[in-house]
Amino acid sequence: MPSRPQEYRNRVYAGWLGKCIGVRLGAPLENWTYDEIRETVGEVTGFLPLPPGTIFKPDDDTAFPMIMIRALEEYGPAVSAAQMGETVLNYLADQRGTFWWGGYGISTEHTAYANLANGIPAPLSGSAALNGKIASDQIGGQIFSDIWGLVAPDEPTLAADFAAKAASVTHDGEGINGGRFIAGLVSHAFVEADPVKLVEMGLTLIPQQSEYARVTRAVLDFYRQQPDDWRACYRFIVANFGYDRYAGVVHIIPNAGIVVMALLYSGGDFSRAICIATMGGWDTDCNVGNVGAIMGVAVGLEGIDQRWRAPMNDLLITASLIGTRNLLDIPACADLFWRLGAVVAGESAPPRRPRCHFDYPGSTHGFISETKRGSVVKMRQVDGQLQIAVRKLNKKGEICLFVRSYIRPSELSANHYKASFSPTITPGQCIAARLFLPADAPTSLRAGLFVWDDNHQQHHQATAQPLIPGRWCDLHYTIPMMENALLSKVGVVIRNLDEPWTGHLLLDMLDWRGPAHFATDFSHERAEYDAISQWTFLRGYWRLEKGAYHGSGVGVNESYTGDVAWRDYEMSVRFQPLLGQHHLVLARVQGARRSYAIGLGPDDQLVLYKNEGGYTLLAAASFPWQHHQSYDLTVRVEGSRISAIVGDVHLEWIDDSAYLNGQIGFANLTGCHTAYEKLEVKANVR
Repeated sequence: MPSRPQEYRNRVYAGWLGKCIGVRLGAPLENWTYDEIRETVGEVTGFLPLPPGTIFKPDDDTAFPMIMIRALEEYGPAVSAAQMGETVLNYLADQRGTFWWGGYGISTEHTAYANLANGIPAPLSGSAALNGKIASDQIGGQIFSDIWGLVAPDEPTLAADFAAKAASVTHDGEGINGGRFIAGLVSHAFVEADPVKLVEMGLTLIPQQSEYARVTRAVLDFYRQQPDDWRACYRFIVANFGYDRYAGVVHIIPNAGIVVMALLYSGGDFSRAICIATMGGWDTDCNVGNVGAIMGVAVGLEGIDQRWRAPMNDLLITASLIGTRNLLDIPACADLFWRLGAVVAGESAPPRRPRCHFDYPGSTHGFISETKRGSVVKMRQVDGQLQIAVRKLNKKGEICLFVRSYIRPSELSANHYKASFSPTITPGQCIAARLFLPADAPTSLRAGLFVWDDNHQQHHQATAQPLIPGRWCDLHYTIPMMENALLSKVGVVIRNLDEPWTGHLLLDMLDWRGPAHFATDFSHERAEYDAISQWTFLRGYWRLEKGAYHGSGVGVNESYTGDVAWRDYEMSVRFQPLLGQHHLVLARVQGARRSYAIGLGPDDQLVLYKNEGGYTLLAAASFPWQHHQSYDLTVRVEGSRISAIVGDVHLEWIDDSAYLNGQIGFANLTGCHTAYEKLEVKANVR
């Protein structure tokens, strides 16, 4: 195993970066054939352009792994297939986001989700015995499996076993074989860079009589006979393992042939591997993503050309139920894999790093620069910091360096997987950053932290402080309480008070944390992502109507905002029950299957439920209530204590197995309609 932590860490980052690069390269050509690609775009040697001014869309190949890895985080290395299935139900909206929802019996993942939601646990949920061989052998079993190799370096059997359990939630048979094969190759790539040896090792992890082993051996044998002509190998795959030979929407076997071909004919070169995989066509984002992950680990960061890295800018959009986890950066994902890799190895989890720390060579964490009366030449990682080279900053000029904390729908290149977002930073939280100005710089530079409120088109900034040449400067800013705000940018502004300056400065870190303090009456929100800005939803019909946020629907209808990391807080909500008997406010939301729900219930009661895969009544108190009347409900969570006050009625419960952190939200049940009029969130101070 590579030495811990840094070499392993860097290779994890390289592997996930390679995965994300591959998905972005292949996605525009998904379901194209080799001939269509050649005739339309020619030889693929780089990214196809995105629509101007847009951010690359969410893709299931990266969105679902970032959900499944939470099973390992929450249940530990002994995680079962059933627990992985529970993770799917917890972090996916009901038949929305993350997957292709193509219909029961058509989309393998849709079929498995419906099975899970109706009480059929994994691995039965994905089994051929239940769903049939055609569904179980589709490509999804392998495309989500790279992560298991990243957390089990040089442990290919362990990685394959993790992948098999994960794949069994939705797939069976060849789908599971593909998961084992890909995870094993990623794992072994930490110590073996030769693609031939990687493929040979992968064969040891799957049944030798399987169709997956047959296509792999056939491509390997062809390569040994004709090692210089990948196009001849491609024609061999089409003739012997093409789409015409297998049933289903996207069968795993033809695409497995493309993955193996790209690895073998790459000569160990990352760029060549992902370009061959793209030219091979079929399920390009999936195939190129798998190839990119394997090759990224094998060659390391030094083997991934900057022409692939610069357009990525370390940004990743996903599509889970948790809005703050849908705007990610690739180093943050690598940090999670690195921490879990330590746990799998029986070591203590490493301490938390700042959100933006620049430990990984070449990492940028998605930083963007904007200037007035000046220009930034380049931003690049140098020795653990982000170096900002400034061409010229004139008198009264300014440079804003920031990361995105919210994305509007129009900013995505597409949104087939229905990503939606909650801001990653909120009013009330504390921001910290660390800057260094070289000794030869002037004394005329000032710096301050800022956020951008997109609802009001307004900056909020700390008082700027001098940057002293030759010294590190620590910046801090507590964002004030705000009403109807949407914070979409967070960063540092640097201003020059005197003569023009050319030079550079270093950013060591940017971080934020702490309790939120904000209020909204929904007057500045807008319809977005089938609900409203800043809110995600599990199911139901959520919309702005008559100046309030309305929810109704069939089943348990829930909508969320805030961060899963929030712990103790107080919520004050004004709402109006319009129809039905359950009108609720949610606290400590950890997904669709874990939360507390407090509000108006049947038989004129104030009720408190705990959601443990379903609502269970914990406590109730008499409170006569009426439809079409507004009520002010205050909910407090502090440690294991949950309390609520409406009118002069007080309800309190101490939960011995309490959820200690989570988002906030609103909910009602079948046949209910609720109007939520105002919301305030603040730290819980008794």
